[in-house]
Amino acid sequence: MSVALLAMSHSPLLHHNPPAPDVQQGLDEAMAKAKQFVHDFDPDLVVVFWPDHFNGFFYELMPQFCIGYQAFGTGDYNSFDQDLTIPEQLSEELAQFVLDHDVDVAISRRMEVDHGAVQALEMLYDGAVGAKPVIPIYINGVARPFAPTRRIRQLGQAVGEFFKTTDKKVLFISSGGLSHDPPLPRWDEATPEQRALLLSREARTSETRAAREARVIETGKKFAAGEADIMDINPEWDRQFMADCRSGNPERFDQYYFADMDAQAGHSSHEVRTWMAGFSALHAVNPSYTVDFEYYEPIPEFIAGFGIMTAR
Repeated sequence: MSVALLAMSHSPLLHHNPPAPDVQQGLDEAMAKAKQFVHDFDPDLVVVFWPDHFNGFFYELMPQFCIGYQAFGTGDYNSFDQDLTIPEQLSEELAQFVLDHDVDVAISRRMEVDHGAVQALEMLYDGAVGAKPVIPIYINGVARPFAPTRRIRQLGQAVGEFFKTTDKKVLFISSGGLSHDPPLPRWDEATPEQRALLLSREARTSETRAAREARVIETGKKFAAGEADIMDINPEWDRQFMADCRSGNPERFDQYYFADMDAQAGHSSHEVRTWMAGFSALHAVNPSYTVDFEYYEPIPEFIAGFGIMTAR
């Protein structure tokens, strides 16, 4: 078997708040290189490590990680809104293997995935999210409490060890990050109305979703103009994290602590846990992996430090 990895930031504002033309050109070129990397590899299966944004997972029951046996897109920000093509038996075998290796992963037979899971697939396959069989693995990146990052490393290692036993060409996708602090309500500061939306999908309506998306889009515009009251992007932190990913030593991830990440890289920087899992999975299969390509640009219009890395 063989494996490859694409780690890529996502942003719901990717198709809503265009950055400066030179930045857009650089991003387009980077995405084209990532796309070529994946098409050259031509995987049999895609495993997506992804973070939710209170679209599929809520405080009424909030796991730290979850493997999807069946899943559908929620369609936020006009993203994919149909069923994913998931090899259910393989997902079940993966979950049992991970549990047998002392990582208490949850499972879902009806996982609701948002742009965090599908945006990279939409880019890679021109919107045809079902072009390849996919197994979605959710990792909590927004909701306190957070598991220690060593547990994310151990999850990724277990996933990688499982696929060492198969004959498939597997592409790991790590979707999320890097430093960013979007206007996502936090429980301890939320209004009663906001808490209802964080607690359960039952409070969600088309009107509340539209209002939320409009607020995020407007915040991106204000942030780009220097007018938004949110934390700045932290390029130094982002580049150090990418260096840790490149190092070939997943134990470096263990040094990341949630309170420090909040303070230095924003309250949604925890999405980089998907990168930790992906690089740990890759390392479990190929400890001498190399990074083929990387890109980084702080893009305020997206409210994110935007990074891309390919490795195998």
